[in-house]
Amino acid sequence: MAKFLAELLGCTLPSKGASPMFESKSHSRVGLKSSTKPKTTIFSTLASEKSLSDCKKEQQWKPSVYSSITPVCFPSPLIEKPKGKESMPQTPPFSAMFDSSGYNRNLYQSAEDSCGGLYYHDNNLLSGSLEALIQHLVPNVDYYPDRTYIFTFLLSSRLFMHPYELMAKVCHLCVEHQQLSDPDSDKNQMRKIAPKILQLLTEWTETFPYDFRDERMMRNLKDLAHRIASGEEQTYRKNAQQMMQCLIRKLATLSQYEEVLAKISSTSTDRLTVLKTKPQSIQRDIITICNDPYTLAQQLTHIELERLNYIGPEEFVQAFVQKDPLDNDKSCYSERKKTRNLEAYVEWFNRLSYLVATEICMPVKKKHRARMIEYFIDVARECFNIGNFNSLMAIISGMNMSPVSRLKKTWAKVKTAKFDILEHQMDPSSNFYNYRTALRGAAQRSLTAHSSREKIVIPFFSLLIKDIYFLNEGCANRLPNGHVNFEKFWELAKQVSEFMTWKQVECPFERDRKVLQYLLTVPVFSEDALYLASYESEGPENHIEKDRWKSLRSSLLGRV
Repeated sequence: MAKFLAELLGCTLPSKGASPMFESKSHSRVGLKSSTKPKTTIFSTLASEKSLSDCKKEQQWKPSVYSSITPVCFPSPLIEKPKGKESMPQTPPFSAMFDSSGYNRNLYQSAEDSCGGLYYHDNNLLSGSLEALIQHLVPNVDYYPDRTYIFTFLLSSRLFMHPYELMAKVCHLCVEHQQLSDPDSDKNQMRKIAPKILQLLTEWTETFPYDFRDERMMRNLKDLAHRIASGEEQTYRKNAQQMMQCLIRKLATLSQYEEVLAKISSTSTDRLTVLKTKPQSIQRDIITICNDPYTLAQQLTHIELERLNYIGPEEFVQAFVQKDPLDNDKSCYSERKKTRNLEAYVEWFNRLSYLVATEICMPVKKKHRARMIEYFIDVARECFNIGNFNSLMAIISGMNMSPVSRLKKTWAKVKTAKFDILEHQMDPSSNFYNYRTALRGAAQRSLTAHSSREKIVIPFFSLLIKDIYFLNEGCANRLPNGHVNFEKFWELAKQVSEFMTWKQVECPFERDRKVLQYLLTVPVFSEDALYLASYESEGPENHIEKDRWKSLRSSLLGRV
């Protein structure tokens, strides 16, 4: 996992002569810049907290239709000032939670701003004991948690406990506190609480469906859903069945996607192996498959959106999860790091970078290599216009790899004005200021879009991961009194939920199966093969390059 993080956090735009952004080789130029300075937080024992059943604020609640849930599209709840200890403010929307002052607001409030182990300031939930936060998640007759809170807590709670442990606690609270185990319980109360519990489970299964690949999660879910559906109300039974069917479909789709990825990976071969068996004169290149840069940019966007869509929000947290100092269970640490879809997306970035470099280095004639460079410059420009910043960066990264950048005679024939503009847009200086400005513009366009094409926002993924990583590293998960630092997790959820909105956009472009097949399966050169092809095209310039060329010819081609 450490190697994966090192690959993932490489966020400096490579100058000419560098390896790609997510280098998979041991001599990668990117690395994990971890802090060796210990956190100043002093961790203490969690104090036991009383029940919140008498603290939850009464608020009107209506059962909603069980439809797809988009975490970022939160309603804007009415914020009311607490009226003493017995009143609890509803969690506000993200826009009301954060300001330029960051995390410097006072975390220690008066007794009037605390309730059952939860601490507020200006109606904002800032911290609380883990047990109090769990109880705040569970609805009762007069209360249903705000959707911002549900998403934020389900996302961040895995830093402290397994999802199946949280599900077990939620089920216990629902059964014991809401008397679902008592067949003689007040049927009127059952009618009030059952749809709320079912709604909570629905939000969990629709927003974090991958949690339920764990059999323990699914067992608890089925048990609680069965208790709710066993009542007289047919609506509950129908909604519970609908929830389970939707979850099963999502998990089946995920399994199919993983099988396709595994099949693609198992059939991949090195381009050099293909060249040994098939003469280069009959080899196809990307231009013969798709000579229109705009069409190729569209097909790249198809791949990006498909792979983004399978990344669960929890993977951003699980990529950086650390051992909770107050958790004595050490055996479960490795199980939490389930980031397979996130890693598959990183592998796609690497593949695209190597594909670009392969297509440029493979032609024998200089004019054909120059033509290929100009073609990819046009593709990158179209990606920028679409809002596909990840493919844009992968293309720039591929063209900046050493085997490509050393082809000076080839570059001399290239009109590089457009490429210079693209590199300026992705300039890493000032923390990628130019890119971030362009990303904000794309995000704003998406919000006011009149067509599905204008909704597309595909961020430069490495930088997104870097931002989330340093947010996680820069703020302690717990405060000195042992409480969970929930202010940190509001900001974490804000960043992840924005990504959730972007990844759910459906690609509006027509699929070209031939082009997609080529992009996903055509063999690419390894790094050594790229250097060999580069030296064969334009000879070595110094003794170091000559020695490497001879070594590569001997090892890869069996020639001296």
